[in-house]
Amino acid sequence: MSVKNALKQTIVVGLAKGFITFFSWLPLWLNQSIGRFIGRLLWWLPNENRRITLVNLRLAFPEYSEQERSRIAKQSLLHLGMMATELGPAWLWSDKKIMPLIKEIKGQSFLDEALAAKKGIIFLAPHIGAWELIGPFLSTQYPSTFLYRPPNISGLEDFMVASRGRFGAALATTDVRGVRTLIKALKQQQVSVILPDQDAGEKGGIHAPFFEHPARTMTLASKLVQKTDCAFLFVAMERLPKAQGYRVHFLPAEPEVASQDEVVATHALNRGVEQCVRLLPEQYLWSYRRFRKPPKGTPGPY
Repeated sequence: MSVKNALKQTIVVGLAKGFITFFSWLPLWLNQSIGRFIGRLLWWLPNENRRITLVNLRLAFPEYSEQERSRIAKQSLLHLGMMATELGPAWLWSDKKIMPLIKEIKGQSFLDEALAAKKGIIFLAPHIGAWELIGPFLSTQYPSTFLYRPPNISGLEDFMVASRGRFGAALATTDVRGVRTLIKALKQQQVSVILPDQDAGEKGGIHAPFFEHPARTMTLASKLVQKTDCAFLFVAMERLPKAQGYRVHFLPAEPEVASQDEVVATHALNRGVEQCVRLLPEQYLWSYRRFRKPPKGTPGPY
């Protein structure tokens, strides 16, 4: 790396750490107020986040009026802004500050059933609400191992790993060695979190319907269940209004998620994600290019 590039990366890393640290100093009401302001800018000003959000909503909810889709889009961008500012609390706050913010747990019976099986558990967590807080929430209570994708800014990796693992969770990269580590952990009755709506790339997924449109869908979750015989269920961290805190939702996953037939498994996985999205459509990350790289011969929506 050249001196110029090294200096540039140092500056970028410093700014990113400073951004996250600054927002960790603020009370939640102020943190989220700034996040909502960022979201309003994303709604008012022409930008890719707004454009992609509206495209995705037209694909997912063609039966909705333009006015209703615009309302959801605006709210989604407000939550995108809060997701950015909440990295401070998610990465740096202590468990004594985070846990009191969990005001309610819905679907406790599904969690109890998974725990009663005395197996490892995979929590399938779509990009909904304060999803970055799910890892800290779980790792304060259960032995945990999480996979992570190294950030584009390599200098942030150590900071990110230390932050996400500060409550005792082990972290492993999303490569062959990391997957082996996770399989071993699940067999030891640990818990993990998988983002089921994340594009795993051409080798890591196949196309399956998501809101009736083809989306490249991961096969990793199903393979982990098959190899470890672990329990699995969906989870979403709802962001409550006016900085009141968060509500955790545990939802059942179809047994077919564990199918050895990749088509059956990915279809079931996406139906589960849709179930979560329909619960909290305004808090879903609609700015993510979920329908990129469609099957050959199918025009891309973006």
